[in-house]
Amino acid sequence: MDAEVEHNGQEILTGLEENVTRLVARLSEYRKENEQLKSEVSSLQNILRSFKLPGTEGQAGAVPGTSDEGFSYAGKLQIRQKLVLLLQKIERELRGEKAGF
Repeated sequence: MDAEVEHNGQEILTGLEENVTRLVARLSEYRKENEQLKSEVSSLQNILRSFKLPGTEGQAGAVPGTSDEGFSYAGKLQIRQKLVLLLQKIERELRGEKAGF
């Protein structure tokens, strides 16, 4: 009976070791993916920070609300705010997933 219990114990340990190995491999994959996503978000944030709305280039002294490009100043500002909110939402979701590990 002791031999049977010992054999079952070894099987359980082997199974646990295999599960741990698989979990470590998955965690490693998730970390790589997380780093790639962080890099993409960072890149998008940099693009957004340097983003020049149509009609704003070369208009240092331009009066808000007067645009020849078809977008009003308020419209351009609204587009920029929506982009910022979108990036913030993506970043929150990534942080939420990271906290789950």
